[in-house]
Amino acid sequence: MLVPQPLDIKTRLLIAVAFAAWLTVLACSVNVKDHDAGGNSKVDIDTPIGGIHVNEQVDVRDTGLAVYPGARQKPKTGEDKKSANVNISTGFFGVKVVAIEYESDDAPGKVVGFYRDQLKKFGNVIECHTAKLCGDLSVKAGEKSSHNPVSCNGSEAGNVVELKVGTEDDQHVVSVEPSGNGSDFALVFVQTRGKEGSI
Repeated sequence: MLVPQPLDIKTRLLIAVAFAAWLTVLACSVNVKDHDAGGNSKVDIDTPIGGIHVNEQVDVRDTGLAVYPGARQKPKTGEDKKSANVNISTGFFGVKVVAIEYESDDAPGKVVGFYRDQLKKFGNVIECHTAKLCGDLSVKAGEKSSHNPVSCNGSEAGNVVELKVGTEDDQHVVSVEPSGNGSDFALVFVQTRGKEGSI
């Protein structure tokens, strides 16, 4: 089963919320906390066939990576969310996506170098190039090929450097984009499963 290929945090959140709306028809338990004191949304839905949990409040430790020294979490701009923790679990498949965006005054090369070292603890790191943050992110679940090592899937054109490590169903991604004299970057952890297995 091919999971949709969301390219940014806002898209991930919208897909999750749409799925949540569909599940509410069958919901046994629905807990929607529109906004907490910090303005973050949270949705928890549990049904006989599975559940969905969406939270804008993300703990960077859930990505398995450290925050680049001196980096600042990007603030939300209107409806454009800069972080999300999405967990969808059914008897047929499961998807967990943790994503958070930061900004730094340092040049992209320094940020890329820092995360290349960070990612080595997870295995062989590959470098891809794309036109926007997380533009080369590809996720597969429920297929034999989902255990394949990550690869570059795009045109390899653009000034965004994307570092990847792991397999198509269990991967860490760091996407770094030039921004003025500094950098914008996203830390992403994606884990999927087919009918069998757990997240």
